[in-house]
Amino acid sequence: MDAADADDNAELLELCQERLGYRFRDPQLLVVALTHRSYVNECASTLSDNERFEFLGDAVLGLVISHELVRVYPNLPEGRLTKYKARIVNERSLARIASSLGIGAFLRLGRGEEQTGGRQKASILADAIEALIGAVFLDAGYDTLNRVVLEHFRGAIEHVPAGSGSLDFKSALQERVQALYRDVPDYQVIDQRGPDHDKRFEVTVSIAGTVVAHGVGRSKKAAEKHAAEVALRQLEAEKKAKSSSNE
Repeated sequence: MDAADADDNAELLELCQERLGYRFRDPQLLVVALTHRSYVNECASTLSDNERFEFLGDAVLGLVISHELVRVYPNLPEGRLTKYKARIVNERSLARIASSLGIGAFLRLGRGEEQTGGRQKASILADAIEALIGAVFLDAGYDTLNRVVLEHFRGAIEHVPAGSGSLDFKSALQERVQALYRDVPDYQVIDQRGPDHDKRFEVTVSIAGTVVAHGVGRSKKAAEKHAAEVALRQLEAEKKAKSSSNE
């Protein structure tokens, strides 16, 4: 794709807005959000870079994500909410979202950054996403921004428990199910056999009334943990299959 200046290329601006899922009332805000300081340094001093928008975007993105985490996970303590937010709002995840939208192709970069692969740099892409978020906020306010952000961050918010190594499988499954179905898993012992010193338990776990996995273990707790692990893997497989079918 041609990397011509964004403000002189209506086609690029149109495509950027289409991928972002928002059409600016003031297109100049979009242009500024896509302008890296390296471009300004090599051009006229009257141009504005995207750093102020990035500053604003960082703040309002944090608010939107925090608000949604509190809504989706009503029983989580503050400490875990903070950890979840940190896993969603960081350079790596922001750059990943920017890459999925092809934001790098729309950026106005200086020659030096262009030659050193600036369009693929995680730091530049993450900053650009925050700048775009800041620009949407300035153009349309919080309610519209909330819609735009959640459109692109919904998956990260709903599936963040699966990335938590500190959570046990049952806790991770419960938080995933609460996010996806507004429900909690139901565990039932369907079989136990063997002498007291060598019991074997079989457990099912159901979501919204449907059995989704079985687990076995030497205790009820171990069997439930196994069932939760199997269920989590199944949910992740379904997510990947759905993503593939939508491509």
